[in-house]
Amino acid sequence: MKYPTPTAHTTIATPLGNLLLAATAQGLAGAWFTQGQRDFPDRSTWRPERDSPLLRQARDELAAYFAGQRLRFDVPLDLSTGTAFQQDVWHALLNIDVGTALSYSDLAAHIGRPAAVRAVGTAVGANPLIVIVPCHRVIGRDGTLTGFGGGLRRKVALLRLEGWQIAGDAPGLDNAALRRLHAAPVGARHDAGLFADSAG
Repeated sequence: MKYPTPTAHTTIATPLGNLLLAATAQGLAGAWFTQGQRDFPDRSTWRPERDSPLLRQARDELAAYFAGQRLRFDVPLDLSTGTAFQQDVWHALLNIDVGTALSYSDLAAHIGRPAAVRAVGTAVGANPLIVIVPCHRVIGRDGTLTGFGGGLRRKVALLRLEGWQIAGDAPGLDNAALRRLHAAPVGARHDAGLFADSAG
């Protein structure tokens, strides 16, 4: 995925590990965990900028989200790095309310492409704005966790922050075991201990 230059970027600390944030003139274009993240971008042509108002807004909103004080984001987004199909999927992800989830087939139907489940899954996996464009709210039709670009342990933590109960979770589970876990909504809550052992 190619990002326009110059792209301002900064790295912020979160309870789940450092996040690289990238912005264009149009809006926030990327958010990736700096470790354990699939599809980490090449930022060799980007300029570091910590005083960008847009990056400050993203940083402050993410801090409030992880503190349990905010569940939605208002920072302007730039999704133009994706194909038209990817952008349709990413916009659909933005419509998944906190405390709810969709399966890949639900998402495909939502964008009017019910036969494109596999392509939808690929587009979800290519989401460049982890946490903010909530691909963690996509789960299997049977409630299993499936995958997540930032790692399944982080997906567990994000769903818990948003009020989900993850049945069968335990420290030390490998990815195969994590994928088989089931998520169920239990109402919004914030548990200060939910991030233990989640980073990485």
